[in-house]
Amino acid sequence: MLRHRRSVTAAALALGAVAAVVLGVAAPASAHVSVNPKEATQGGYGRFAFRVPNEGDEASTTKVEVVLPENAPVGSVSTMPVPGWTVAVEKRKVDPPVQVHGSEVTEAVAKITWTATGDAAVKPGQFQEFPVSMGPLPQVDTMVFKALQTYSDGTVVRWIEEPTAGAEEPENPAPVLTLTAAAPTEGAPAPAAPAAAADDEDDSEGGAGLAFGVAGLVAGLAGLVLGGLAFARTRRSPAATS
Repeated sequence: MLRHRRSVTAAALALGAVAAVVLGVAAPASAHVSVNPKEATQGGYGRFAFRVPNEGDEASTTKVEVVLPENAPVGSVSTMPVPGWTVAVEKRKVDPPVQVHGSEVTEAVAKITWTATGDAAVKPGQFQEFPVSMGPLPQVDTMVFKALQTYSDGTVVRWIEEPTAGAEEPENPAPVLTLTAAAPTEGAPAPAAPAAAADDEDDSEGGAGLAFGVAGLVAGLAGLVLGGLAFARTRRSPAATS
């Protein structure tokens, strides 16, 4: 019995060691640069944060570069200050122009670069968020933001691989924002409204015709009565004269 217990214990320890190795290998794959929230509405505005975890054991993250997609330009992009980090914004020409509040914008943000100063670098076991405000969001299904993460030892991790539907997540996936179509505007006229109006118009015309018909009948009866009275008076007139 004691030998059996020792065998079970040894097997449990071995399984635990294997699980630890598997988890240790799998963990870094899931800790990649991402955009939060992951979904938004086409044509709207939103606040988004690029979340950057540090996967290094010793080196710190000192620079983050985010490239906005060329096929989905955004007319208005602004950054939020991050303590200890400087930000640089690069723009590019867009053709056709982007419409923003009725005005045409011929330039759009191409890349945003955050650089750490002093002791603000993202240390091992930590993460940092870099917020931006964007809009109006383009009429596309997804926006893919390719990102580069630079470490203090010179290592550069390129989060630039685009996901493929039905395939496994790539090793270095790029942050992806999913865009959905805006909901229909409330208060829009119902499709059946014109037919109902036509029915009401027909009913009103029918009612008017009936009213005219009744009025004509009454006028006709009145004419018959007056004609009868006149005829009776005519017949009594000779007798009265004689």
